[in-house]
Amino acid sequence: MARSWTRLHEHLGMPPGPLTFDMVARAAADRLAESDDLDWKEQLPQPPREGRWNELAKDVAAMANTRGGLVIFGVRDTTCELVGIDPDEVKADQYAQWVRNHVQPYLSGLTLTTLTSPDGTRSVLVADVPASPMAPHLVYGTAARDKDQQAAVAPYRDHDHTAWMAEHQLERAYRDRFTRAAHTNDALQQLIDHARQTVTLQQREASAWFIAVARPERPLPRAAARTTHPGAGLVVAQARDRIAHQPGSRLNPGPLTSLETVTNPRPGLRRWVLHTLSLGSGREVYAELHDDGTVVLAANLTWRSSRDRFYADDLPYGLLVYQDTLDACCRDLCVLASQLARHLRLDSTLLLHATITTGTHKAVPLIPVVVDHPGFTSVPNDARYPHTVQPVTASLLPADEDETLKESAQGLFTDLTNQFGLDSPI
Repeated sequence: MARSWTRLHEHLGMPPGPLTFDMVARAAADRLAESDDLDWKEQLPQPPREGRWNELAKDVAAMANTRGGLVIFGVRDTTCELVGIDPDEVKADQYAQWVRNHVQPYLSGLTLTTLTSPDGTRSVLVADVPASPMAPHLVYGTAARDKDQQAAVAPYRDHDHTAWMAEHQLERAYRDRFTRAAHTNDALQQLIDHARQTVTLQQREASAWFIAVARPERPLPRAAARTTHPGAGLVVAQARDRIAHQPGSRLNPGPLTSLETVTNPRPGLRRWVLHTLSLGSGREVYAELHDDGTVVLAANLTWRSSRDRFYADDLPYGLLVYQDTLDACCRDLCVLASQLARHLRLDSTLLLHATITTGTHKAVPLIPVVVDHPGFTSVPNDARYPHTVQPVTASLLPADEDETLKESAQGLFTDLTNQFGLDSPI
């Protein structure tokens, strides 16, 4: 399936959706430069030649080994002039066969689409290459003097050109593939444990914490360009802006609102980190934006609570969990994960994992606090006070509109809320 969010969408300010001829024409007219996920080609793919690598196989493998991207035929790479191609000469089945014959392991998800102008006078061919979880992909060819001798290389995109992986890059790419396949659950747990340890060691008082991870099913490989410092700040600002346009968001501000005070993301291990843990005021929030598209979000669910505001003498001992804050955390996680995925032009499903933890060694009841009316809260009489909360999961696509993201967030919130014995979302 072709991706719905590409460099062309980003450049043109277009929402996620199918690529069109008009979008290609506008990008070419703007002289959009080639990059690690965009390659302009003037002529249609040529057949394999004796003793030479098949160029289409090489270009496709390089994209798959990096971040995925578009190879567009019919645009001159030096001037970005849209010269077009003859659609009658396009042999999509043959091109796909070349890739199957020359690229190993098998690359799934490649699409070849001919786009034609509304007046039918010009056309381009678009090869849409997904980032591959099976990277590195090798390109095989025969030697010129010995047709029985096979050689293989591993290409990748280095900014606007194709390069060949050195031995250490190839070793790391294989290690990433095998580690990803064998330790997916371990990697997820490591992210959650690291976030839990980070926030609970710096908390000002015992609290209940929302901790969640959004991971792409097919993360970007390390060969892809890293998110920049300005880019990380822009992702958070854009996510906050998307939330601000949702009905009711001002009445129920979430953790991203607290991050307004943090204007300087700090580098971490292949990630950018933003937090309010050391500010001494306001809600404690911790967020990580990883280069591979992973998002970690943690927020203090007990911050605004004070047992003094509850006048019932029989209020049980425990940590208060504000359900409206929990709702906002689920919402902010989905929007932030979607925004980072769009920024990185990910085309993978995002898997969401969320839980509530105390970070203490002893068992402490978690007490749900619901909003009866704006400004009035209470602890439901028939609620349960669990000591632990099971992790819950959901999924979303980077191209999902805000209404669909709300459904994913609602799924997380409902599954967490049900564990308090509350049978309907707040």
